[in-house]
Amino acid sequence: MSPPIIADTGGLLRALASTNGGRPSFPEYERILTSASVIIVPGLVLAEVDYFLRGNRPAMRKLVAEIFDPATRYEYELPLPSDIVRALELDARFSKLNLGLVDGTVAAVAERRHVYRVLTTDRRDFAAVRAGPRLTRALELLP
Repeated sequence: MSPPIIADTGGLLRALASTNGGRPSFPEYERILTSASVIIVPGLVLAEVDYFLRGNRPAMRKLVAEIFDPATRYEYELPLPSDIVRALELDARFSKLNLGLVDGTVAAVAERRHVYRVLTTDRRDFAAVRAGPRLTRALELLP
């Protein structure tokens, strides 16, 4: 098993996408998801995934069942009030990126949990974000 990851919306959607034949559409994303020792799903990410899967309710129900099944490696992470405050601080600090609340919360949860590996498609924003008390810690973007 590889170290824990935090799942961002795009990364999670790609990891779960499959072809009509049931094979992964993005095998590199699926491989990261299936090999991580823990998959942390911030609550706001789950809400955003729900938005994108509004036309595929069976897929969303399956994902929610997996996330809340204690036998899986998923951990649902409710944003703490301090995460929301930190997300807004990061959004202001990196204002040219227009991070927004969801991406800011991903970075805030990464910072709080000390899990800096992020499964994402949003390389532009997350490559520029720094976390930690002095904003010196880069996020490791997967894949």
